[in-house]
Amino acid sequence: MRTVCRVLSRLLVIVGAFGLAGAQVRAQGPTIDIPDFKSPGSGISPFGKSPGSGGAGPASAPDSLLGGRVGPTSPKGIPTSISSPGMSFGGNVTALQGVARTPDLPAATIPAAGPLSIPPTEEDPGPSEGMTLDQAIERLVHENLDLRSKFFEIPQAKADILTASLRANPVFYADSQLVPYGQYTRQRPGGQTQYDVNISYPIDVSGKRLARMSSALKATQVVEAQYQDAVRQTIDNLYSAYVDVLQARRTITFTEAGLEGLNRSLKATEDLYNRGIKKLTDVQRIRIQRNLADQQLLESREAYRKAKVALATQLNIAPDQADSIELRGTLKDQGFTPPSINQLVQIALTSRPDVISYRLGLNRAKSDVKLQYANRFQDVYVLYQPYTLQDNTPFGLKSPTSWALGVTVPMPIYNRNQGNIQRAKLNVTQTQVELASVERQAIQDVQVAEREYLAAKASVDRIESSVLPDATALLKEAQRLFPGEIDVLDYLAALKDYNDNARTYLDSQVRLRRAILDINTAVGQRILP
Repeated sequence: MRTVCRVLSRLLVIVGAFGLAGAQVRAQGPTIDIPDFKSPGSGISPFGKSPGSGGAGPASAPDSLLGGRVGPTSPKGIPTSISSPGMSFGGNVTALQGVARTPDLPAATIPAAGPLSIPPTEEDPGPSEGMTLDQAIERLVHENLDLRSKFFEIPQAKADILTASLRANPVFYADSQLVPYGQYTRQRPGGQTQYDVNISYPIDVSGKRLARMSSALKATQVVEAQYQDAVRQTIDNLYSAYVDVLQARRTITFTEAGLEGLNRSLKATEDLYNRGIKKLTDVQRIRIQRNLADQQLLESREAYRKAKVALATQLNIAPDQADSIELRGTLKDQGFTPPSINQLVQIALTSRPDVISYRLGLNRAKSDVKLQYANRFQDVYVLYQPYTLQDNTPFGLKSPTSWALGVTVPMPIYNRNQGNIQRAKLNVTQTQVELASVERQAIQDVQVAEREYLAAKASVDRIESSVLPDATALLKEAQRLFPGEIDVLDYLAALKDYNDNARTYLDSQVRLRRAILDINTAVGQRILP
């Protein structure tokens, strides 16, 4: 009995030593079953479905138990998940569930009430120290909180590469066999009682670890491309916010010019009324228009403030500092001509991050096929039994010790990963279809953007070359004849016609500026200022 106690105490010491050694292990994950991976951050990635990520499928097969002992006495087993760190989910190292498209910001609503007038001078580009569009983009990329949050998807995906690269830990096992109920006697012989210590080490013979690492690396490349597409979409929203500020600022200038003209008309009409030439109703009609223009100016300034706040939000500028934002830029076309439609399409197909992400996703899907083929074979277990004690104490004999060496090889009679292999192959075909769809969408975006640019450009050129000269001539003629030769109704009708033309001109300038920037978004590059 004392010998048994001594042996058990030695075994406890050995087990404790292995436990303490395991506490000091670095860069190794746990060897227990690992739960299903969740998407980085929360369970759902902000990038939407990861291209090429559907080929892993559920867990390859139920964990089988492989014998951990040499010879016929094999009472214990080893879960196969121990030999596949991070693979209990079936081989999908970065199973992103969800770059979803960044929602487009709505264009700012500029109030349409009140008369406008085209200022006599060229558009003021703003202060020389004002923020240019290039500076706004630079700040957006580094300071935008949404992009900051999405950026963390990249290091989390790289962490999955680390998980995929982890090797399996050896398994320590100790047991006691042929322990009698009571003790052995001549009438009830048996024995000897045997005490064993062994270590099983799984060997990856099919290259599952390398296949996992390859799949995880390609998944990380997909995430990086998705992040770049998120940047592209966020810059597109910045374009809208930036143009909204320029539009609101330009509207103020148009309104101030219209208000200045109405003030002159009101003063002239009041002078004629005081001299008894005009009626009070004439003064009232002009005053109403002046008051509408004054209200328009207040609303335009409020719209300008709101547009600045929207821009400040994207640039991570505090709301109380939004009023201090001054832009250096104009709505006027700078005269740059975009490349031909064929060149634009070629740029989009080679530069757009969403297209690139699906091409990388196709590589990932093909890598998952190789991974599933590697997962067909379970690890081979090499067993080393350094200590076996056979207790001869009941017989008055010395107890011998021995060692053993063995191997456990799963027989690949059945392919237990057929479903996942088929799923991975189908995922390759699915990703190819998705890539074709994304490429077609990119081509369509370029074509739509190019047609919108041509239409907006033609509209601005037509208004500047023919509409504005005629409208200005008619207004000047009405101003010359009023308040002497035409009545106030005819004068106000001339003002309304000119106001409509001025608003159309402003809207066409905004439309052209947005169309120019939309081409940049459609091709995925800044090719126009």
